[in-house]
Amino acid sequence: MADENNNVYTAEGFQRLQDELSDRKTRVTAEITQRLAEARAQGDLSENSEYDDAKDAQAKNEQRIKEIEALLKDAVVLGDDEISKTKVSLGSTVTLRDEETKEELVYSLVNENEEDIFSNRLSIKSPVGSAIEGKKKGQVIEVTTAVGTFKYKIVKIGK
Repeated sequence: MADENNNVYTAEGFQRLQDELSDRKTRVTAEITQRLAEARAQGDLSENSEYDDAKDAQAKNEQRIKEIEALLKDAVVLGDDEISKTKVSLGSTVTLRDEETKEELVYSLVNENEEDIFSNRLSIKSPVGSAIEGKKKGQVIEVTTAVGTFKYKIVKIGK
């Protein structure tokens, strides 16, 4: 099933990876190259911490470029028609209401590589993601997390 594949991306998540790859290959690489040139201009490299820092940044940048290229190579973009509007699945946008506080939270369910809690992009494998996957509007679920147990009602499911 596509939901179980960690290489299945939402269109937005796929685009974010492409954008990051492009940025790292151009802007970040150019900045590091400039830092290396400035450090070399200072002379003796054996005790030059700026040079060492720039070389470390260069290695980390190249490592991340390779990681992103590997992810994109096998990536499958989830089509809009593959996202259910009647049950929670990868790619769904879900409105949950905390049954205790009545606060409503909106999350997009994504794979682990796309997760960004600060942008309300929640991994389908997280405690909340796992608990709501396959559920329908109106259902109440109980989720146990590291900070406690919560009850949520699924208020809305969208794409």
